[in-house]
Amino acid sequence: MRKSEWTFFYWLVCSSVRLALRIWNRFQIHNPENVPSEGGCIIASNHVSYIDPPAVAVGIKHRVVHFMARDTLFVKPLANWFLTNVAVLPMDRTKGDLGALRKGISLLKSGQVLGLFPEGTRSPTGEIQKAKGGIGFLISKAGVPVVPAYVDGSFQAFPKGASRIKRGRVRVFYGKPIDPAEFAALGSDRDSYERIGELVMARIAALKPSC
Repeated sequence: MRKSEWTFFYWLVCSSVRLALRIWNRFQIHNPENVPSEGGCIIASNHVSYIDPPAVAVGIKHRVVHFMARDTLFVKPLANWFLTNVAVLPMDRTKGDLGALRKGISLLKSGQVLGLFPEGTRSPTGEIQKAKGGIGFLISKAGVPVVPAYVDGSFQAFPKGASRIKRGRVRVFYGKPIDPAEFAALGSDRDSYERIGELVMARIAALKPSC
């Protein structure tokens, strides 16, 4: 698929998913302008549902958002074609996959947007979990702004283990970007990666709405 065709397909899928979420889940987007209009950046969100990746991505109309997903989802040819053309990168979570992390860093340094779920997997309770260490490493090495995001309502609509998406409001809140200088101030050694993850998760948690 050529670049123009890929881009058209990506935006077509985004428009379709956004419309479906609005009809079924009264989808709302808050402060998408916090995502920079150019240059590499990370969108880091809480993760409680399969709804989260598309919700975070389609909430942004001015940038293509790339995500990483476990490589087992790419096994079937049709799934591989679809995921590749909606800007998803394969990642082997069983091995830590430094290759995928390097690919993510390269993507960011080339001026692209990468969506991440620092917790690594969906929360079984709907509550925010600790960040995985690899996220701090990626953020430290990439040196780009990180936009915290909070997805609200997706756990109630489609929690882990559910077989169908329930009706109910889903909202995405995008926070102010965290400047790379804030991360640099936390250090650049291995211990700093955990501190970086804690900072990001705290900013995500701060976006949780009170009602």
